[in-house]
Amino acid sequence: MDIPIKIAGIGFQVPKTVITNDDLTKIIDTSDEWIRTRTGIERRHVLSGNESAVQMGIMAAKKALEKSKIDVEKIDYIIAPASVETHAYPSTACEIQAAIGAVNAACFDITAACSGLIYAMGIGKAFIKSGMAKNILLVATDAVSRCLDWTDRASCVLFGDGAGAMVLTVSDDNQDDILAVSLKAEGQFGDYIKMPISGKNCPLVEPNTIEPMYVKMDGKEVYKYVVTKLPTYIEECVAQSGLQMNEIDYLIPHQANMRIIEALEKRLEFNPEHVISNIQEYANTSAASIPIALTEAIQSGKIKLPATAILTGFGAGMTVGTTVVRLREGIA
Repeated sequence: MDIPIKIAGIGFQVPKTVITNDDLTKIIDTSDEWIRTRTGIERRHVLSGNESAVQMGIMAAKKALEKSKIDVEKIDYIIAPASVETHAYPSTACEIQAAIGAVNAACFDITAACSGLIYAMGIGKAFIKSGMAKNILLVATDAVSRCLDWTDRASCVLFGDGAGAMVLTVSDDNQDDILAVSLKAEGQFGDYIKMPISGKNCPLVEPNTIEPMYVKMDGKEVYKYVVTKLPTYIEECVAQSGLQMNEIDYLIPHQANMRIIEALEKRLEFNPEHVISNIQEYANTSAASIPIALTEAIQSGKIKLPATAILTGFGAGMTVGTTVVRLREGIA
């Protein structure tokens, strides 16, 4: 069975509260120039008060569903790539289901960090092509700002909060929008990015060492890993799609660091005008960064539709996900 898949709608949501690089100088020893020259980041949107990743995910999901014109009760699955969830359980997907009224959807979360949306697209593709589902809602939402050591300038300047959603459905014109998906994981490099979960042992046994629930990252090793491995994985995925690199209109990478994006652009010999980046405004929003960049670029006219694009992400694990897609008019 080889059922064609349509990307029917996308959407995103970020918090209203913005923290600039200059704002960060009030709490850590840094400067706007230091952050911008090393990362490309100027601002980030962060949750405030009782705002949550679930709330962002709900709004992003509603926007994607509106664009898709698919009745929410016809959604078969909700898959949420969410590494920094509001609750361990119920799952983020279940909380979104309840809020939007997707009463017929099975729901689950996946953890692939910043590669999460691409992993979810791979799962969604398999479900639809096998006939297990007709309509799937993907919601990548993360609140990384709540798991940062705000005294550590090497990590806290890098992240922001956000959510991005995508609706996959059976294509009504026999055209397949997901041409290839490549998922990789190399757990031997898992120490490069870690976030411990704090918890105490039972009082009847020896106490354990409790680590603070902060993101820890070896930035130099992450950079070396990505610029060495990711271009090859991208080239392999493009080959699987049946297209040539010069037939791809846009490259939409995970928004982790401007230096990494520029290195990919150079290695893949991509026209800089066709490499989508909004890291300066949102920083690294984990699994949400690709759908946020994609949606915003379409809405602003930076991406001209219809088009072909590479979506590629990398994250803790280490995980890597790449997909080659067709983008239709009207999805954002």
